Amino acid sequence: MIAEVKHRTADVYGIGRDLPLNYVSRKAVDEYFVANLTRDKHVIIYGSSKQGKTSLRKHCLKDDDYIVVHCSNKWAIADLHSAILKRVGYEVTQSTTKTTSGKNKIVAGFKAEVLGVGVNTGGDKETTNTVGLTTKPLELDPEDVNDIIGALGTFNRFIVLEDFHYLPIETQKDFSVALKAFHEQSKLCFIIVGVWLEEGRLTVYNGDLTGRIVGVNADRWAVDELRQVIADGEALLNISFADSFKNQVIAGCLDSVYIVQEACYQACLVKNINFTQDDHTHDVGADLDVSALIKQVVNQQTGRYNSFITLFAGGFQETTLQMHKWLLYPVLTADPKLLEVGLTYRYMRDLLRQHHPEGKGLNLGNLTQSLQSAASLQVKKDIKPIVLDYDQTNLKLNVVDRGFLIWLDNQDRKDLLELADLPMLADES
Repeated sequence: MIAEVKHRTADVYGIGRDLPLNYVSRKAVDEYFVANLTRDKHVIIYGSSKQGKTSLRKHCLKDDDYIVVHCSNKWAIADLHSAILKRVGYEVTQSTTKTTSGKNKIVAGFKAEVLGVGVNTGGDKETTNTVGLTTKPLELDPEDVNDIIGALGTFNRFIVLEDFHYLPIETQKDFSVALKAFHEQSKLCFIIVGVWLEEGRLTVYNGDLTGRIVGVNADRWAVDELRQVIADGEALLNISFADSFKNQVIAGCLDSVYIVQEACYQACLVKNINFTQDDHTHDVGADLDVSALIKQVVNQQTGRYNSFITLFAGGFQETTLQMHKWLLYPVLTADPKLLEVGLTYRYMRDLLRQHHPEGKGLNLGNLTQSLQSAASLQVKKDIKPIVLDYDQTNLKLNVVDRGFLIWLDNQDRKDLLELADLPMLADES
């Protein structure tokens, strides 16, 4: 039987720009996300990289339900506020007037024909639909959330902040304070997307957000959901994978939907399946070494992971204790299963007291400070997506790139220690 609709394999399996055709809705994630969109709270979508955070938003919301601001590692709070105004439809220029802090104010002037702010012309009459925005140029303090709230008026779409973790820590903290004002003084709702595994990340920065935000963990993929991803793709391409292939992929993916998608894509390429098949193709992947295939998938990132180790070890600058370099020691020597659940502060403290040159005299304040700056260091060094993130609530260092866990398990740890310029100690030699 010839398939009525043909799909590209690249649009079904693998990672692409658009929503994958085999997208699977998860009850604990999608339904929870949708249920909380009507609660007038800010929503935080968090999880490891390539686990479906952006796809969740694209699947559950229509394009005209929201605007998107992609965060930059160079933005202060004023830059973030200005970026929001621009995406809403304002043209923002610098004013000569100074704020109370001595910085320049901005002038936000209405820009027509953008994002629901359109100019409709009929005959000799011209009317403007502003969706609650003022057409009068405004002189604003870009650091003052009250000015921003006033400028946004009755704007009624969700404001999505993608890659929130890229923002400098100080900006994240400042915006966490602003979020409380947005919640209390306006109807605006933000959807914040970030790579971390800590539900209360923003409440760590501002305890007053408790009850005003809700976290959606996009990291969770149950085995049956991952199997459904494979099955939906099979139906779209008119193929079926061998049971042995599917079982081994699920067993070896560490609950990473990215690994599942990419492994299926590579298996299709081996069989020269680039589009939906006219005749049903059986037992795809039956003759493949799945462990080697998964290794091949993650080894595509070898250069990036090696660069991560080198750059992270260098820290922000040369210091006597070289704490960021030594933070890699527990990571590069830990059992994969331990890494998967996160390294506790106590575990790292005890291990570093044994092996760091300072021994038991190691200043624990320096350890804490280095852990808290782990994400910002990676952003500063342009390591994207980030690999490590520190959970300040549960005091755990988490690997937020599951591919790194599989990659690490297939490397010679001695070589990685050498790459990080960490000494070969007795138990590694």
